Amino acid sequence: MSSLSSPADAIAEEQDHLDMIYGRLDETRERIRERLADQWRQPGVTPQERRQRDFAARDYAERLARYEAVESGLCFGRLDPHDGTPLRIGRLGLRGAGAEPVLIDWRAPAARPFYVATAVTSYGMARRRHIRTRGRTVTGLDDEVFDADPAAGGGPLVGEAALIAALDARRTGRMRDIVETIQAEQDRVIRSAAGGVLVVQGGPGTGKTAVALHRAAYLLYTYREQLGSRGVLIVGPNPTFLRYISQVLPSLAETGVLLATPADLFPGVTAQRAEAPEVAEVKGRAEMVEVLEQGLRDRQRVPETPIEFVVDRHVLRLDAGDCEPARRRARASGRLHNLARPIFVAGILDVLAAQIADRIGDDPFWDDPLGEDDAPGVPNVLDDADRADIRADLAEDPAVLAVLDDLWPVLTPERFLSELYASTGHPLLHRPMGDGWTAADVPLLDEAVELLGEDDRAARARAARIERRRLEYAQGVLDISAGSKSYEAEDDAEAEIPNAADVMEAGMLADRYAERQSLPAAERAAADRKWAFGHVIVDEAQELSPMAWRMLMRRCPSRSMTVVGDLAQTGALGGPASWGEVLSPYVADRWRLAALTVSYRTPAEIMSFAGRLLADAEPPIDLPHPVRSTGVEPDEWTGGPADLAALVADRAGGPGSLAVITAASRRAEVAAALPGLGQDLEEPAVLLTVTQAKGLEFDSVVLVDPEVIRTESPRGTNDLYVALTRATRTLTVFRLGSGCAARPS
Repeated sequence: MSSLSSPADAIAEEQDHLDMIYGRLDETRERIRERLADQWRQPGVTPQERRQRDFAARDYAERLARYEAVESGLCFGRLDPHDGTPLRIGRLGLRGAGAEPVLIDWRAPAARPFYVATAVTSYGMARRRHIRTRGRTVTGLDDEVFDADPAAGGGPLVGEAALIAALDARRTGRMRDIVETIQAEQDRVIRSAAGGVLVVQGGPGTGKTAVALHRAAYLLYTYREQLGSRGVLIVGPNPTFLRYISQVLPSLAETGVLLATPADLFPGVTAQRAEAPEVAEVKGRAEMVEVLEQGLRDRQRVPETPIEFVVDRHVLRLDAGDCEPARRRARASGRLHNLARPIFVAGILDVLAAQIADRIGDDPFWDDPLGEDDAPGVPNVLDDADRADIRADLAEDPAVLAVLDDLWPVLTPERFLSELYASTGHPLLHRPMGDGWTAADVPLLDEAVELLGEDDRAARARAARIERRRLEYAQGVLDISAGSKSYEAEDDAEAEIPNAADVMEAGMLADRYAERQSLPAAERAAADRKWAFGHVIVDEAQELSPMAWRMLMRRCPSRSMTVVGDLAQTGALGGPASWGEVLSPYVADRWRLAALTVSYRTPAEIMSFAGRLLADAEPPIDLPHPVRSTGVEPDEWTGGPADLAALVADRAGGPGSLAVITAASRRAEVAAALPGLGQDLEEPAVLLTVTQAKGLEFDSVVLVDPEVIRTESPRGTNDLYVALTRATRTLTVFRLGSGCAARPS
C-alpha cells in the first residue's frame, strides 16, 4: 500500500493512472475503428463475402459501442493488498501491451473484495478506495482502511460516502448503474450461480431492479460461452419501465440482452388494447388452460344432423356415425390439433370415396363423372388406382374442403382465440372478432400454439433445401482451395502448405460460416417464439399471472431464472400470496430465496410516513430499513384543480425529476388540471398512474388522493405502498376537492 503525503498527492497519482488507462482505452478503440474501416473499404466480390464483411463490421461496431458506453466513470475504484500491486477496478477489463492487467473488470473474481471486504474479513486487502471522476478528471477520493481497527468490524455500508453521494444525485428519467456502490448483500445476489431459480425479494428502494440488471451483466461475463449463443431475457412490467432501465446494461458494456414485457413475447402480435383489470384477471387464471382445451375439442365436430352436398352430380352424405370413428382415431393419435387433422381428413375421405365407389358398383356400365371421358359403356371395374384417383379428386373439391374445415378446421392461434371469445357465454371474455389484442391475450395465444401445433413440414423442406445449397457452396469453396495447390508443391512435400481442404470438411466450413453470418442472439430470439433462453430475469414478478408464468417457463426450459419482486407491492388482482405458489408447479421446492432488507432510495422521513398510512395493512407490511435521512418531512395539502396545478408548477421548478402519481380512475381529471404533463420520463415532470410508476423513482412525488388509490381495488393497499415509496427526496400528498382553497391538511 502506498503512503501519500496529502489528498492532493493521492488525486494526482490517480489522475496519472487514469490518464494511462484512458490512453489504453483510446488505443483499443482506434484499433477497432481501423478494423471497421478496413471492412468497409474492401470491394465486394460475392454476395456471401459481402455478408461476411457486414457481419464482421457489425461485430466490431458492437465492441466499439461497448468501449464508448463505459467511458463515463471507466475507473472508479482501487484495492491495495497488504502485499502486491494495487488493483484498479473499472467497468471493463483492459490489459497492457505485455498482457499485464491495467484495469480489472468489476465482475472478475479479483474485484469482489471491492464490494464485500470489511475490517474483519479483508480478503488480504489493506485499503479500498472509491475514485470520483467527472469525465476524464479525478475529482475526489474516499478511502477505507481495513487494518485500523479489526475489532470494529466495519460499518453497515460499503463505500458509504460514495453511496450517499450517488443516492443524493438528481434523477434524470433513466436508471443509472450502481457498479460503483454495490453493497455486500446486493453483491451476493449478483454473483450467485446461474443454475436454478433464484428469488430476490425486497421492499421499495432496496435496489432489486439494479441488482437484477447487474446480475445479467455478471452472468454474461462469467458464463459467456454458455449464454452468448442463447442470450438473456429480461422481462419488465410495461414499456415505460423498459425505457427507464434501457441504458443500464449498455453502460456496463453489455448489449446482447433482450428487454421485453410479457405482451412482447408472441412474435407478430402487437398487444396494445386496454381492458379492465377484472377481465385480465380472468384471462390470467390457470383454469384458462381447461377453457382453451374444451374450446378446441368443441372445434373437432361431428355433425348433429346429416350433412348433404354434391360432388360432380353425386349427392354425398355425412352423419355422426360416419365422422365419429375418424375423430376418435385423430384424437387417439396423441397429436396436436392441426397435426392430427390429416388423420381425420383421411377417415372422412375414405367414407366419401366408398360412397362413390358403391354407387359406381351399382351400375353395370359406368359413365365416369370424375373422369374426362363421358362416353357410356365403360365396364364397372374399379381397381385400387381408380379408388385412389377418386379419393384424390375428393381431397381437392371445394365442397369437400368446406365440410372438412367446418368439422376439423386448420386453426391459427389468432383465429382460434378470436372465435372462442366471440362464441363464449362468459360475460367478461365475450367480445367481437377483430377487436384487437391485450397484454392478457398474449399468454393465451402462446398456450393456443401448444394445443394447436404447427405443421412445419413445409418449413423443414425449405430448411433442407437451404442446407443442401449451403453444403454445396462450402464444398465448392473447398474444391477451389484444393485446386489452387501448385504442381511444384505437390512434388515437394516440404514445400506443401496445407489449405482449408486439407483440414476441414464442407460441413465444418458451412457451420463456421453460418456462425459468422448469424444475427445476434437477442435479435433472433425476438422473432422466434420457440427460442430457449440461457437465463431469464423477471422484474416485478409478483404482477405476473399464472398463464404468463406458463409462457415464460417455455422460454426457459433449463429453469435458469432470476425472479425479482415484492409480494407486498402486488397490484394484480390475481397476484400470488407466496413465491412457492408461483414456482411449485414448475420446480417444486427447488428454488432459493435472497432477501434485500435495506432501502437505499426512500428516505427515513418518507418511509416513516408510509408506515403510518399503512399501519392497518392486512397482512402487515414489513418495511425495509432506510439508510439515509433528508430532514424533509412529507407535507399534505387539500385544494381544487387550480391549486393542484399551482403546486405542481412550484414543485416542477425545482431541481431533479417530479412525478404526479394518481389512481387510474382519477387520471383523466388530474390530466385536465395538468395539461402539460405526459409520460415521457425524459421530461422534468410526468403524470403517471400507480401501475405506470411501478419500478421507477423520482426526486419528488406529488401523490394525488391516496385514499382513492387504496379503495380502487382489492389490492389498493399494495398500490398505495408503491405510490408512497417512489420519491428519493420529497413527498407531497394532495387531496383533490372542489371549490376549496389550497391549504395544508
